[in-house]
Order: sequence, then C-alpha cells, then structure tokens
Amino acid sequence: MAESDNSFLREQVALLPLSPGVYQFVDRSGTVIYVGKAKSLRKRVSSYFVQSKEHSAKVRVLVRQIAEIRHIVVGSETDALLLENSLIKTLQPRYNILLKDDKTYPWIVVRREHFPRVQSTRQLLRDGSQYFGPYGSGMMQHSVLEFIREVVPLRTCKLNLAPELIARGKYSVCLQYHIGNCKGPCVGLQSEEDYDTQVGLVVSILKGDLRPVRSYLEEEMARASAALRFEQAQRYKQRLDALDHYAGRSVIVSARIVDVDVFSLLPDDDVAYCNFVRILHGSVVGVSTVRLSTGVGADERDMLTLAIQHVVEHIAGGELAREVIVPFLPSTTLLFDGVTFTVPKRGEKLDLLEFSQKSARIYRAEQLKNLEIKNPERHADRLMNAMQKELHLDRQPRHIECFDNSNLQGSHPVASCVVFRNGKPSRKEYRHFNVKTVEGADDYASMREVVFRRYSRLVAEGAELPDLIIADGGKGQMTVIHEVLEYLQLDIPIAGLAKDSRHRTAELYCGYPPLLVGLRPTSPVFHLLSHIQEEVHRFAVSFHRQKRSKAFIHSELEQIPGVGEKTVRLLLQHFRTVAKVKAANFGELAALVGDAKARKIQEFFHPAD
Repeated sequence: MAESDNSFLREQVALLPLSPGVYQFVDRSGTVIYVGKAKSLRKRVSSYFVQSKEHSAKVRVLVRQIAEIRHIVVGSETDALLLENSLIKTLQPRYNILLKDDKTYPWIVVRREHFPRVQSTRQLLRDGSQYFGPYGSGMMQHSVLEFIREVVPLRTCKLNLAPELIARGKYSVCLQYHIGNCKGPCVGLQSEEDYDTQVGLVVSILKGDLRPVRSYLEEEMARASAALRFEQAQRYKQRLDALDHYAGRSVIVSARIVDVDVFSLLPDDDVAYCNFVRILHGSVVGVSTVRLSTGVGADERDMLTLAIQHVVEHIAGGELAREVIVPFLPSTTLLFDGVTFTVPKRGEKLDLLEFSQKSARIYRAEQLKNLEIKNPERHADRLMNAMQKELHLDRQPRHIECFDNSNLQGSHPVASCVVFRNGKPSRKEYRHFNVKTVEGADDYASMREVVFRRYSRLVAEGAELPDLIIADGGKGQMTVIHEVLEYLQLDIPIAGLAKDSRHRTAELYCGYPPLLVGLRPTSPVFHLLSHIQEEVHRFAVSFHRQKRSKAFIHSELEQIPGVGEKTVRLLLQHFRTVAKVKAANFGELAALVGDAKARKIQEFFHPAD
C-alpha cells in the first residue's frame, strides 16, 4: 500500500469517535469488503493497523486492500450488533462470514387469535400479529418471556379457542391450570375480556412501560430478602436486570416500520449537512451524510429540497421510498411523485429522525476536527470569523482573556486569568492573583482589583492588550470590568458567561450595556466559550485548593505554643509534611530547632508520652 494511502487511513482512524458503532472497510473500487461492530470505533479499527503476531493471514490481506473507512455511530452495543447483522445480509462483504440464511435475531410475538399466545419467533410475518424486539441474544428474550409467564398467567397450548368450540365443551384443563400458570379459558373459566386485559399488561411491558411491573418485582424481592429467601430474591434481581436491558429499545430494527427513507438537515453558516438513512424490511441498510453549499440567505425548506434531490441522484439510486420521514416539509413536494412526507411527533419514526440528526451532528464534528488537523490556520480563521460575527465585534478576537474568582465562605480569596490565542489555550500566559484589598466574599470587589492590576500593568509595560475580555459571570461582573477599563481609558470589548443551576454555560452577554446573545449550543463558538469558561474555573479552583492546603498545614504547626512562622517554614523545608514532623524523634527535631522547641513540638503531638 502506498505511503499516501497509509497516511490517509491513519487520518481516518484518528477521526473515529470512541462511541459504539459499525465500521465498513472499502476497497479501491468502492466495494465494501468487510463490516464489523465495535464498542469503541477508534480503538477497534486502530487495532487492524498495529503490527501484531495475532493477526491472521486473512486479516493482513484484508488490511492491504483497505482504501477507505466508513462508520456509523449508534447508541449501544446491542444496536451495533443488530446493524452489523443487517448490513452483512444487505452488502454481502467478501471478508465477512456471510449470513445467507433467513435466520435472524429473536422477537416476541403476540398472536392475532382468540385468547392470544405470547411466543418466541425468528420470522416476521405480516399476519396482523404484534412483534416486539429484536433482542440481541436469545437469553435476554427468554428472560423476558419467563418473567411474563411467571407474572401474567396466559395459556401456552396450541388449541383453537374459538368461542363455539369452548361452548361445545371440546376441551379439558391441563397441568398448567393445576399449577397456577393458566386460568382455564379453554373450559370457560376465564372470559375473553379478562384475558385481553392481561394481554394488554403484557403488551405494555413489551412496549417498555415497566413501572407497574418494576414495583411488583421490587416488592417481591424485598419480601423474599426479608424472609431470608436469598436465592429467590436473586432471581427477582436478575429479572429486573433483564428488564433494564429490554427497556433500551433499538431504533436499528423495527417490526412496525417497513420501508422508509429518513432525511435530516443541519445548517451551519454557508453550508448544510444532510443525513440520509434507508430502511428496508424494517432494518437500517444504509447511512450517509453529504455536505452542501447553501449560498446566501437560503431558506431551510429550500435547502432540504435541494439536499433530497442530491441524495436521490447520487446516493439513493434515483428513487425514494414511498414514505419519507423529514424534520419539516420541503419547499415543494411536486418534484417527488408518489412520495408521502411525514413529520413525526412521537414514536419510532421520531426515534429514527433523531438517529439521523445525531449522525449529521457527528459527521459535522468530524469534518471540523479534520479541518483543524489538516489546516489549523484555516480552522482558526473560520472560528474567529464566526465569533466576530456572533458577538458583533469590529475585529477578530485572536487574543482572549477570561477572569474568575474563587473563595470558600470568604476565606483565601484568589482569582485567575486564562489567555486564549486563535481559539487555543496559551497556558504559559495564565496568571494567578492573590486578592489583597478585599475581605470576605465580594466577587465584584475582587474582580475590580484583579482586572485593574492586570491591565494597569500591561499598559505600564507597553504589552499587547486582548481583543476580548470575558468575565465568568453575568451583567454585574461585566459592569465592574467596564468601570475599570473606562478608568484606564481602554476600549476593549467585554463579554460575560453565566451558568445555569447545573453549572453549565447557559447565557452569553456582550457589549455595554450588556445584551443577551443567542447562540446554538451546538455551534463551534458556543463550544469555544464553554471551553474557556471551564478552563478559567479549573485554573482558579486548583489555585484556591493549593492555598487552602498550605494554610491548613501552616495553621496546624502554628498552633504549637512557642513555635512561630520562621520555625514552621524551617520544619516544612526539612521534613516536607506535617506527618513527618509528627513522626520525627526528639533528636531529629532538636538538631533542627533546638531542645526547647523540640520538646514543645513533642508535647503538642504526643502529650501522653
């Protein structure tokens, strides 16, 4: 394989996320030659490109033929397993163990019949029955079925329980009735209405409404544990675990959605990312994302129409499914004859749309990361342009400084300043400040002192001033900074970052008087500002912890009668920690500070001796 190919593949591997998903190896002709699943895509795929004696000859031949790596991110390992199964059957890759039979993952079916049975099946038939699943393993499915049969007494026999046959007295009760697993509908001991109520409970369990069942299991587990029946309690615990696994319903395979196409659109400045998901026979068989130039002032509905046209012509083989799921209606539907567009509000179709939207966001993040790796200057220029536009600045904020205060109930007040250049932290320029003129917890006064000290010194030294100052706080902190800059006769733009109750970046203010700036949480500018806020907070808190730790050590040694600050400093320089001072014998202490002080230290730490 050429060196350029190796370099391209290494870049692709570096861009893979650590999320679960499915990867596809593509050869130079564009054919998918291998499909695999992974708990962590980057770790799994990178293992193919590491020299290892454990690699078989087949794997080495496979790696030599790889020209491109494609991937699809999913929500769980189970989804990855199901999607891998679906893609292998659809694509029939050369290096996979091909699944050529019709056997697939297990489902649970509620039969459409009198007194419906709840059974296991591996065949999806369009017979009006309700299918639930699929399950990643037969063990998980059997656990759910076993649980249902123990909690809800339903029949398991193959009898035709038509009303006229029951009325004729054709049947008699079996062993399942005598051991309490069935209420005898075959002989009229249970009405069809009562039976249907119990089937409804089973259906609610299979749909994921586990609250009543969970309450029942937890009560039974507690009752068994209180009666010291620990094996029985453990069985209930295992059923709870099985239900927890079942609750994570997959969007990769569905029994209700047969053949549909899904489109989502993610606008981003002058481009848009359109994700396309194709569902055939209830399984995802293809996921792809395209990047489109949208032009100036383009409407989202027009973008979606153009994106669908592009996908139809270049990816979807010239035709769409009869039903297409979209986030909103395109600007015109006349271009797509015989197609019904659906904007879902709930249910499995909404789950598929969210899966598509997530795939588009992941693709955009990978494109931006790729741009940052390959062309950092262009990436920085693009980010600075976006920031200048969003904050209405007169120049790009290439040099940003952000301030934060930290104290504990007013004790040991400190502040920090972090510096970002071209969107990257410049850690050698970070600065700590001991607040000198403020007593107690007064954030505004602390901010005033620190900002004045910072910029009066920069002015005096003739140093470069920032293009933007950010306060870790809202309007109050911004007002204080504005007053200091006005006093120093400096004209520097100011922004403020306020957090919500969960301590996450929530609001951005800019200018004076401060105005709220609306930013999408998914935008690169928002991510950069959040990073700056997290960094300044981390830097301030770490410095404050250091001060508190040193103050605690000094305060403990200074409590010793007759031992002053000079002696404390001498002890710490020699022994390093208070624990070692405590463990030192009289001779070691006396050699350092004299007999009198050594005796006082010994008496303080070891009064009994």
